[in-house]
Amino acid sequence: MALIEGFRVQNYRSLRDITLGKLSGQQAGDPLTPLTVVIGKNGVGKSTLFDAFGFVSDCLNSDVEAACDMKQRGGLERMLSRESSGSIRFEIYYREAQGERPITYELSIGQDSSGRPYVESEMLKQRRKGQKHGRPFPFLRLDHGKGTVWAGEEAVEIAGEEDKTQEAVELTDLRQLGIATLGTLKEHPRIKRFRDFLKGWYLSYFHPDAARSLPSAGPQKHLNIHGDNIGNVVQFLEREHSDRFRLILNRIASKIPGVKKIDTKVTDDKRVLLRFNDGAFDDPFFAQQMSDGTLKVFAYLLMMEDPDPPPFICIEEPENGLYHKLLESLAREFRSHATGKKGAPQLFVTTHQPYFVDALTPQEVWVLEKGKDGYSSLRRAADIELVQNMVNQGLPLGGLWYSDYLDAR
Repeated sequence: MALIEGFRVQNYRSLRDITLGKLSGQQAGDPLTPLTVVIGKNGVGKSTLFDAFGFVSDCLNSDVEAACDMKQRGGLERMLSRESSGSIRFEIYYREAQGERPITYELSIGQDSSGRPYVESEMLKQRRKGQKHGRPFPFLRLDHGKGTVWAGEEAVEIAGEEDKTQEAVELTDLRQLGIATLGTLKEHPRIKRFRDFLKGWYLSYFHPDAARSLPSAGPQKHLNIHGDNIGNVVQFLEREHSDRFRLILNRIASKIPGVKKIDTKVTDDKRVLLRFNDGAFDDPFFAQQMSDGTLKVFAYLLMMEDPDPPPFICIEEPENGLYHKLLESLAREFRSHATGKKGAPQLFVTTHQPYFVDALTPQEVWVLEKGKDGYSSLRRAADIELVQNMVNQGLPLGGLWYSDYLDAR
């Protein structure tokens, strides 16, 4: 499964120019870990960074104008960094699997003469097979919807060389990503794989109240972003993975305090009821009667137990509504699934809860801060020598953060 090694954002609200991990042109840093956690005080830009991932995903799933106009963004003008006259830019540096040559995707969103957002440029690039050093070469290059694409698995742009797989392209809709169109063509398998990878990103906007709704019966493969189809996902597991179904639910139940058994019931009017039994009563409690924290933990664990999980999962502040002593075990549960192995998801989490951070390593944690100029900066906890030394001596990382050792000095 693909793994993001680096992510760069420019001119996106308070994120004037920040980088997580390493990039094609910045090889000195370490790649992102399978579990990456960003910490910081309120108002430093954690939600903005979370939304930056969501914006890239929304650009593919709808178009750039619709993505800009979503209610949490309010249009391109409100998204651009203060006093910025440039474009919003993203860079994703990733590998399709361990040992594979990394690929870089660059995206620039500009504003046309009428003030509408459009895809200013796109590029996908990779080193040639067998090339371990030197700059990568594009196999997709688009500027204002016009450019060149190279078909197949190996072809790339090489100065001074003609290639029969080279093809000029011109898009008719500058609001759509080029990868959305070209990724549907079988002659462009690398573009298709990146498009499918990006399309598979999952950003959790879980709402306990949504999870208490009564959806119509019918198995559904994956949990949706709000979590209002929990019962349907459990139905799917029961139908499609019957050999693992009870094992999965028992494993989840064992990790939620006070819960002994979980199952579903389909009502006469074909709606799904999710039932929790705490062992103290003969009759189970329904999801509508359970606490926010119980439903939240169940949703996260159900997502982790997905037999075909999303390749990249973003979770914002999982601590909300949870008992603080649950947070360390939740962080360990996330890490146990985000292993970096084939088929395992990569997790990106934002938090401001020290108890959650106590279970993490300095390599997994990035500290987001905001300067006097109003722009955010980012650094990895492992790069703070004093912090790394103190963790090596056995001090918990969350406690060090609580004591201000991770703050800029």
